[in-house]
Amino acid sequence: MKLSTILVMLFSSIMLSANDSKVNILLFTADDLHSESLGVYGGMPQDLTPNLDKFASQRIQFQKAHVNVAICYPCRTVIGTGLYSHRSGGMGFMPSHPGVPNVIDLMKKGGYMTGILGKQAHSTPKPTSSWDFAFDQKDLGNGRSPKLYKQRSKDFFDKCKKENKPFYFMVNSHDPHRPYCYPEKLLKGAEMPSKVYKPEDVSIPGFLPDLPGVRQEYAAYLNSTRRLDDTFGAVIQGLEESGYAENTLVMFMSDNGIAMPFAKCNTWFYSSRTPLLLRWPKAIKAGQNDDSHFVSTIDFLPTFLEITGVNGPSDLDGKSLTSLLKGHNQEGREFVFTQIDKKAGSAAVPMRAIQNHKFGYIYNAFKEEDRYRNNNEGLTMKAMEEAAKTDKTIADRIQLFRHRIKEEFYDIEKDPNCLNNLIDNPEYKTQIESFKAKLAVNMKATKDPILKAFENMDDRTIVDQVIIDTYGKPVAKKKKNKKKK
Repeated sequence: MKLSTILVMLFSSIMLSANDSKVNILLFTADDLHSESLGVYGGMPQDLTPNLDKFASQRIQFQKAHVNVAICYPCRTVIGTGLYSHRSGGMGFMPSHPGVPNVIDLMKKGGYMTGILGKQAHSTPKPTSSWDFAFDQKDLGNGRSPKLYKQRSKDFFDKCKKENKPFYFMVNSHDPHRPYCYPEKLLKGAEMPSKVYKPEDVSIPGFLPDLPGVRQEYAAYLNSTRRLDDTFGAVIQGLEESGYAENTLVMFMSDNGIAMPFAKCNTWFYSSRTPLLLRWPKAIKAGQNDDSHFVSTIDFLPTFLEITGVNGPSDLDGKSLTSLLKGHNQEGREFVFTQIDKKAGSAAVPMRAIQNHKFGYIYNAFKEEDRYRNNNEGLTMKAMEEAAKTDKTIADRIQLFRHRIKEEFYDIEKDPNCLNNLIDNPEYKTQIESFKAKLAVNMKATKDPILKAFENMDDRTIVDQVIIDTYGKPVAKKKKNKKKK
């Protein structure tokens, strides 16, 4: 071995030990991943996510983890601020209010190197914040190149060693976000996944009908998911080669459910449920499985601050996961609250929801006659619309998706796909009222502007005014002038 190589290795060892007491954080997010795609969450086919399944054997796995907003931008704003959307101001594809503290500025002030790969704009709550190290989609093979993710990760770790700083590193895959991976028309810069799937390999989630068109699109989704797993494996390999793995908290999650009807951009069970795996060899006992505590993305920033010792605001909406990571019980984790305010380029579609292990209640504030528009439909919705011509059950599902009713209530334990709305069933009146009361308490505590609409849901005039006061008047779409022949 050359003397120069020995000196480099020795220097790296010294630099690492200098910050050995400072825990590093690597937050890896998938984009639009169905929570049950991972093998360790019962996903099919079983060999879909080998790298994540291997990682899961070294971690703590949460079974009741949710995002608080099932849309990429506001979801990441919750992560970055530790606040519900209506408290931070990030109620859609918009930044948080000026002056709201965020993870980038806090960690930098605490002496940490901050880095990001992919989804940079969506992961920066305040536009004036700047990452120390950043590469976005176009520099990462359209956000779909495992090789480039690994190389950029190694570059970041080298930078941290050189500057002798601990790190907060957010790695955002653009998989399995649409457009899905069709091998015959691969996106420019994207790599092929290590395995390709066919419609016959597919196991359709229960909230979607099993139709040929759905199978075709879901197979392409599986291709994208496999490439996500390839990317995760490449980044973890880079982390292990860097020497940082032992004292790095690695977290894996998805920013929302799959980009298909009845998941992403909504508040149903599979809209917000996320796989959540955490590994920290130096401090967390491997092989833990937490199936009793509800945790969500508002808990991430308090966790980061506690384990790093970085100073931050004391009035965050979430609470640290640290005691759970150590195997302890934690009170106040029987429910999770989720919401939707605005989607990309759309009018306001406010939804508020509360879930526990048994039931889920949803309040939809927007008008039933207004069509809910969603850009996550693709071949799946086309197949459903064709089938709906002769299948009333599918036709009714589309009607619910397009035109929400005011309230929904589901027995999630028996019906996680949210197929049977129990809101008008008198047998559940007591449970419904209890859930509504708990939701109101949370809305009051967090100063949710939609509370007045919730309390006056039968008065459309009041509800409409609340929506205008909260989100502004909807922008009228310009009519296209037809050219005269």
